[in-house]
Amino acid sequence: MSIAYQPLSAADLPLMHGLLEMFGQAFNEPRTYGAAVPSDGYLKALLDRPSFIALAALDGGRVVGGLAAYVLDKFEQARSEIYIYDLAVAEAYRRRGIATALIRLLQRIAKERGAWVIFVQADLPDEPAIRLYQSLGTREEVLHFDIPVE
Repeated sequence: MSIAYQPLSAADLPLMHGLLEMFGQAFNEPRTYGAAVPSDGYLKALLDRPSFIALAALDGGRVVGGLAAYVLDKFEQARSEIYIYDLAVAEAYRRRGIATALIRLLQRIAKERGAWVIFVQADLPDEPAIRLYQSLGTREEVLHFDIPVE
């Protein structure tokens, strides 16, 4: 198995579509990631933004893992942090270091961009994710609230 890791740009629309499909399968949420896929124009603009980072793990050109993150400019100091919004690996490719490699690539990108920290949330029942993140960083106990927009 030779996995290639690639940051996605606007020129990588087929890979972005593959990333969305892989997220839908990996999270068992095909409707969330496939029912209302944004237009190619929207995705190109998103991939061109310096505030969005998409990384793909590829096996022979097929997306088998990926990460989507947002760069957040801070107001209290002139610095930024990066939030991992989604990270997943296709079931057949798990436990092979792909998620760790994606985070390591994000760390290099974060350093190049001058970010001071990367953060991610994990759901309590998701023990594999918690083990992965604990192996790479410091755990903080926080609460997460969704506030509807009406």
